[in-house]
Amino acid sequence: MSDVSLNGRCLVPGSAQGELLYADVALSFWGGVEPFTGEVIDRHHPLSGRFINGRVLAIPSGRGSCTGSSVLLELILNGHAPAALVFERVEDILTLGVLIAEQMFGHSMPVICLGEAGFAALREVKFVRVEDACLTGFDSPPPALAARPPRAPHHVSTPIVLTEMDQGFLDGAYGKAAQVAMGIILRMAELQGATELLDITQAHIDGCIYTGPASLRFARQLVDWDAKVRVPTTLNSISVDKRRWRELGVDPALGEPASRLGDAYLDMGARVSFTCAPYLLDTAPELGEQIVWAESNAVVYANSVIGARTLKYPDYLDICIALTGRAPNIGCHLTEQRLATLRIDLPELDTLDDSFYPLLGYHVGMLCGADIPVVCGLEHKAPTFDDLKAFGAAFATTSAAPMFHIAGVTPEATTAALAMGGQAPARTLNVSTVDLLSSWRELNSAESPEVDAVTLGNPHFSYSECATLARLCHGLRKHDSVAIVVTCGRATLERAQQAGYVATLEDFGVQFVTDTCWCMLGEPVIPPTARNLMTNSGKYAHYAPGLVGRRVHFASLAECVESACTGLASTRLPIWLQAAARVEAMTHV
Repeated sequence: MSDVSLNGRCLVPGSAQGELLYADVALSFWGGVEPFTGEVIDRHHPLSGRFINGRVLAIPSGRGSCTGSSVLLELILNGHAPAALVFERVEDILTLGVLIAEQMFGHSMPVICLGEAGFAALREVKFVRVEDACLTGFDSPPPALAARPPRAPHHVSTPIVLTEMDQGFLDGAYGKAAQVAMGIILRMAELQGATELLDITQAHIDGCIYTGPASLRFARQLVDWDAKVRVPTTLNSISVDKRRWRELGVDPALGEPASRLGDAYLDMGARVSFTCAPYLLDTAPELGEQIVWAESNAVVYANSVIGARTLKYPDYLDICIALTGRAPNIGCHLTEQRLATLRIDLPELDTLDDSFYPLLGYHVGMLCGADIPVVCGLEHKAPTFDDLKAFGAAFATTSAAPMFHIAGVTPEATTAALAMGGQAPARTLNVSTVDLLSSWRELNSAESPEVDAVTLGNPHFSYSECATLARLCHGLRKHDSVAIVVTCGRATLERAQQAGYVATLEDFGVQFVTDTCWCMLGEPVIPPTARNLMTNSGKYAHYAPGLVGRRVHFASLAECVESACTGLASTRLPIWLQAAARVEAMTHV
């Protein structure tokens, strides 16, 4: 007997059924789902420890990393994927993973979007059947699905206005790789509601991260089809230090395919960059420039801090667009879709340190979901570009939004009113220091004061961060039992070497790793005996417990240096949170 019958929007057609795995919190598949087992490894998520294999997974949307599409492709091709995906709202990143599996490898699953009311109606449902745009819920396992004939391959027939060159791509006049790429672009453009494509000036590729055999299989297929990028293209961090992975003791089972994956994208014409902070390169875009960037923190920084224009592009769609130079004219490419709809008001704050900005970004990201916020109350704080980098990375970890505004700070928010296009906000939220204290405790997952490794550079360290760290470390030496590792781009490392910062930091005991980032690093760069890590990155404090199974101390850069010297975290709160702790203590008396 069915209890729930719903109609939604079919994002990918098909039929499937199974036990329902439901959560009302968005989930990043990268850092949130183990690609070879299907376990939810985001230790902050309500589904932590559950397995999605063969179940119908219902979540409001994805969030966080653009690499979610790559993780889902791995799951589909290795047999650990959900039976179907059910979303509250249209979800680009995960849906793209299914479309790639379908278009290039002949595997698929149904994907459906139900809207707010329909999604909420699933909260108490035990079993679900999805058939194209229809969903039926049951209290007990339903009868087996009747067999359906195999679906014919998707034929690209689009309402989107195409130029003569677009049609040429679609007809194969520019080669097989560009033809398949254009087909995928058009399917995503239709899902997003675009009516036309636009020219882009540059691309940043996140799909070069090795998530497993499927990621290499995808890239090698494009190379075999003679794929070549048509716009200047940079590459995100890959999964190993390409020049030194053997020296670092990385298992060849990871090092070799991860390095080959980087080579595949270089074969397509991308630049040797290997950084998750392309905004630090000399090719960084300008205000208003139309670009295609993937990697969540890079997208958010480009849109918010630079004022360039990009969607939060999923892995694999990024290279498809680089191969054609054409992108859907939708979302943050359009002025009206860059406006804030949520206002966040902050309290009066004094004596801030650099741990404030990643913490605030983490907290604001959780509040806003997919809504673009404008943060008010920092007009006179003059956050640095490093502060905004840290804010944006943490914001992108917990939010599905492609950008933020900070009134009086970011270029499209000289005032809060301008950020909202002169309209009243749909929602206004007040954030207190007590609220921030709660998020501080969430990021500080370590249960003992010991610090075994200090992990810096997520996103990649900038030149100015190298300078600050060198000043903090000058004349000191780390504790023998503590590893301290900085990840950064090759270009940043070369500049820091020329300035003498690297020599100072190596005297302190810092090890530098390039080409890769903490989201991809594990043992032995993280010592196998390490139990507790320490970081000033809100992004890594969130991901590390799931990615590498370690607890985390989160604090300012100065606190990280102090702990590297002592082997212990002070666990003291920053000055700007101490009053909140006193208020909290009084309310519990």
